[in-house]
Formats: sequence, C-alpha cells, structure tokens
Amino acid sequence: MPINQPGTQIKLTNVSVVRLKKGGKRFENKVSEFRSKVETDLSEILQIEQVFANVSKGQVAKKEDWEKAFNTTDLNKAIEEILRKGELQVNNLERTHNLHALSREIATLVSEMTVDPSVTPPRKHTVGMIEKAMSEVGYSVKSDKAAKAQALELIKKLAEGDILPIRRMRMRIRVTMPAKDAKRIGEKIKAEGEVEEEDAGEEWEVIMQVEPGAFKTLSDLISNETKGKGRVESLAT
Repeated sequence: MPINQPGTQIKLTNVSVVRLKKGGKRFENKVSEFRSKVETDLSEILQIEQVFANVSKGQVAKKEDWEKAFNTTDLNKAIEEILRKGELQVNNLERTHNLHALSREIATLVSEMTVDPSVTPPRKHTVGMIEKAMSEVGYSVKSDKAAKAQALELIKKLAEGDILPIRRMRMRIRVTMPAKDAKRIGEKIKAEGEVEEEDAGEEWEVIMQVEPGAFKTLSDLISNETKGKGRVESLAT
C-alpha cells in the first residue's frame, strides 16, 4: 500500500534556492532569472508558487509563519522579498555548469586576444588548445571574478611557462608628430614595438605594431611631449 506524502511536503530536485531568515524563521524559494531581471513574472520563475521552510526536504512554510514574518497576507509579496533579499544557494549541478561555461568563456577570450608566435605568420590557438593548457598549468577558474580579468591572468601564466607558446595579439598603429619632437622621443617610441614603415619628412610618421598595453603609454607620452601636436591612431590589422 503506497504511503501518502504529507500535504506540507513537496519534492523538488535540481533547483537553485534563495534563503532568507526573518522573524526568527527561515524561508526559501527557487530563483535565478528574477535576480538578473531576465524574468519578473513569478509564475515563470518558480517551479511552485509557494514559500518553503526547507526546499530540499519539500517542507512548505506555515501560512501563519510567513504572514507574521513578512507582515502581509499577500503570498507574492512575501515571495518577492525572499527573492530580492535572500542569500542565493546554488546547487552542485548548476555550480558545475556555471564554472564550465565560465571556463569556456575564458578560453575563448584568450584565443581571441593572443597568437602563437612560434609560427610565421603568427596564428591563433584554438579554444580547445587553450582549455587543454589551462588544465595542464592547473589554472583554477574563480566564479566571483570577471572572465576578462581571468583571461588576462591566464595569458600571463601561460606566457611564463613552456606549455603553450603565446603572446598578446599586437595592435597596428600610426604615430604622427612634428619632426623636431621626433628627434627627441622618436627612438623611445620605436622601442615600444615593431616598426613597419617610417617617414622622416617635415612631419615624422611611423607605422608599427605594439602590445595592447603600450597604446595608452604611447598616447600619454606623445600628448605630453608634443603639447598635443602629435597623435596615435589605431589601424586595421
């Protein structure tokens, strides 16, 4: 003979939970899209429009408990407060999925921002090659850190080792300034990259490739040294 599940217990599996303690009691709900403003219709967010005392055990909160704690008889208002103010509890399956997606995003960014300098002409590594290198250097993805910041961190780590030949993709720029200023700082500018063309007429011009980080350094240098008469332009590669 089947045993009936108590009416205050509802089985929920594989859900993200947000938890809020209020009025001395704990209240929970399933949430993800609501926090990111992707979805605001509660019926589209919740598996069940209900306030729980414990989602994992399927225990529904007593009506008198949540009405007293949230000072309302409106179930939706109580749920919305839990979703807005509660602490997000991410389940293991979702956490694993999120970390995998973040790891893939980091590898994709690294692939887009770098090249393999050991071949001529330099070409990009595939995302798969970057992911393999991430694993080999033991890079640990951080869920609370932006993907781009981690991509830059990974590039530096890979560049310091010998697992994967890698360097930042260079920018192609044009620097122009009065010839008299070029006599003072021209060599310093050329030392920042690889010169493709140089024209030393009345107005000095050089086209060169530089690391992305050098662009601002050169812009500031030229602006200060030429009193605004020099300029740096980014060119299509």
